Amino acid sequence: MMDKLQGIEAEDGAAVAAADIPKAVTAGRLVYVDGASQVFTTDGLTTYSEPRGDSAGEWYVDDDGRFCSFWPPSYRACYVLRWMVENTRIVGLEFTGVRDGVTFEGRYE
Repeated sequence: MMDKLQGIEAEDGAAVAAADIPKAVTAGRLVYVDGASQVFTTDGLTTYSEPRGDSAGEWYVDDDGRFCSFWPPSYRACYVLRWMVENTRIVGLEFTGVRDGVTFEGRYE
């Protein structure tokens, strides 16, 4: 995972630059507090996994430089991404919904 983020200088809580979003989300599996996990692939696909099963969606960076996801048939949401850094090491991403302000954290597995 760290190889994919090589060259990125991140500070805890700093916004992920639009140009770094693809690297940030595809660097490795993200595991959430509730035990669910998510994988993002470089071709813009994502799989969210939880005990009830998996769901497939898409992700992209919009024209405003925000991370967005689409879950068929109609759910679309955009997020501000922030780095989670501990002891100078990038450990995950914090997602904050643009519309609702809800924040959740994903840690690299």
